[in-house]
Amino acid sequence: MPTKWGKALDPDTVLPEYPRPQLVRDSYLNLNGRWEYAFADEEPAEYDGEIIVPFSPESELSGVGRQLRPDETLWYRRTVQIPDGFHQQDHRVLLHFGAVDQTCRVTVNGREAGRHEGGYLPFSFDITDLLEDGTGTLVVEVQDPSDTGDRGWGKQKLKRGGIWYTAQSGIWQTVWIECVPEVHVERLTLVPHLDEECVEVTVHATSNAPARIDVRANNEVIAHAETTANEPTRIPIADVRRWSPEDPFLYDITVELGGDRIESYVGMRSFGIGPDENGAPRLLLNGRPYFHAGVLDQGYWSDGMYTAPSDEALVHDIATMKRLGFTMLRKHIKVEPSRWYYHCDRLGILVWQDMVNGGGPYRPEVITAPAVSPLRLDDTKHKRFGRADAASRERFREEMRDTIEHLRNVVSIAVWVPFNEGWGQFDAADIAGEVKRLDPTRTVDHASGWHDQKAGDLRSLHVYFRSFRVPRRRDPRVLVLSEYGGYNLRIDGHAFNDKDFGYKRYDSPGRLGAAFARLHARQIVPAIPRGLSATVYTQLSDVEDELNGLLTYDREVCKLPEGLVRAVNARLTSAVGPPPPTR
Repeated sequence: MPTKWGKALDPDTVLPEYPRPQLVRDSYLNLNGRWEYAFADEEPAEYDGEIIVPFSPESELSGVGRQLRPDETLWYRRTVQIPDGFHQQDHRVLLHFGAVDQTCRVTVNGREAGRHEGGYLPFSFDITDLLEDGTGTLVVEVQDPSDTGDRGWGKQKLKRGGIWYTAQSGIWQTVWIECVPEVHVERLTLVPHLDEECVEVTVHATSNAPARIDVRANNEVIAHAETTANEPTRIPIADVRRWSPEDPFLYDITVELGGDRIESYVGMRSFGIGPDENGAPRLLLNGRPYFHAGVLDQGYWSDGMYTAPSDEALVHDIATMKRLGFTMLRKHIKVEPSRWYYHCDRLGILVWQDMVNGGGPYRPEVITAPAVSPLRLDDTKHKRFGRADAASRERFREEMRDTIEHLRNVVSIAVWVPFNEGWGQFDAADIAGEVKRLDPTRTVDHASGWHDQKAGDLRSLHVYFRSFRVPRRRDPRVLVLSEYGGYNLRIDGHAFNDKDFGYKRYDSPGRLGAAFARLHARQIVPAIPRGLSATVYTQLSDVEDELNGLLTYDREVCKLPEGLVRAVNARLTSAVGPPPPTR
């Protein structure tokens, strides 16, 4: 089922935008587009045909339409010629992958460049010494056990259906090359200290070389620092303009280190927990209570699956939800390309970031029964939760740490969500403590949904099959309704198949709209004065069998009148107080 962006796709100009907005260099060679592919046990002499990278072979936009099975190997091949003037003397050529699901080995001209495990995070290899006269034949060898393995696999399943979606594999984010000096910036750590009116910058580099940092507002330098790489430095910012969804102002940052120059940005904001005027614990933005009116965002596309068909498509989802009055997106069990987070930062919408679940097969009594019963289990019983293997648990921790480090500088991320509804959950109280130590600047929802271990910053409830009521038991944590709704409406001509999964079905837009308004008027709005501080409506769009999206899977139809949704969200956000000031 194509989207309008998929229909307009040019296979020779696929997602051409610079993929890493918080670490931008002039050096950029995009490798998306036409590659060769093959399914074979060993690298074949002849490949099967052409695949459009970075769309997974299971997707419509890849041009392949074939599932990679756990006992198979997928091969990619293409030849790259480094343009004249691109590779300077004494510089290094880096080959970057945004994400490859799930394990891969990369060779250049028959020699190994490197290997990577994990399907959701970026990685790179130095291929300078593997090129021959600036030319390289790249071969990427991929295996993906999907849900038969125990690494993070998200909502993919080889046997799809209901809340589990078609498994996808292989290269699914941008592939690109850049040329960097021998001594160069590897990454930045940017920490806004709003109360102290300064930003802390650490320039991580290959040596402790001197670095120059400029901070700009509206193209004018407003702050400057000379520092040493790998050492944090605090840069005062006068008359700070605070970032918020109502005023998503970003400061530009330039870093010069020897012959290397990069561009980045930061938003000055703070997140926290504190009491409102009546003593109820609330989520704080810039020191004041702020209601998070959110929507569940799966990040699946009807034609590209994990991969949006264009940058414009990414913007469409974010901008549409903001236009509907939502102030937050809960990015559900997926890590998006960096450009998605950049658009959230610049357009102004908060993000709750889920970690990607994994582990062994999930038991219905753990992940399904709690939806209709008060069953709450101790997640230190690892076997029951599909986490009996100690190595699997440690791999989750490693991927969690890497995810936090990868997304640390994203301005809009307000909440980390390690676990959801018991999927691969274990030791959530301990995990919450580790997340808080890794990043004390954000809030932690340790177990969204069923199996609360009484840890983290939030008491996080999912309610689908009953009416929502504020719990009687007092809790020092902030009360959030982190999933609810899920009301279904099939729009003929815009559905994935003849299945219809959801929590309550309606047969017309009018009845759906009336039910949506009634749900919020009777259950949600009255709960806010009693402490409810965030909501996450299910969901942004239909996904395969699920027909409970505000938008259809192809993003062609919004099922509810925009004015109705805006009015409901206005009642939610205004119930806590006015938006925080910009100064």
